[in-house]
Amino acid sequence: MKVNLEFDCTPEEARRLLGLPDVSKANEAYAEAAAKLMKGAGSFDQLQEMAKQIAPMGEMGLKMFQSLLAGGAAMAMGGKKKAD
Repeated sequence: MKVNLEFDCTPEEARRLLGLPDVSKANEAYAEAAAKLMKGAGSFDQLQEMAKQIAPMGEMGLKMFQSLLAGGAAMAMGGKKKAD
């Protein structure tokens, strides 16, 4: 037997339904702090070091962040990203 349930609700309603905590204020504070740190970076190396310090997933998160930056830079320049 297969049963499908479909819920039509907002993310806030889904969070409450599942009993998950509201972390929106913590997320806002984290995003604001990260934005302030990034504005103070004078070079890519400084930005990379800051990201390493605040990255929630450590080195793996930093590598994903680097990949995202490299892909965005390649797209902005009209080229394709090289395969790793």
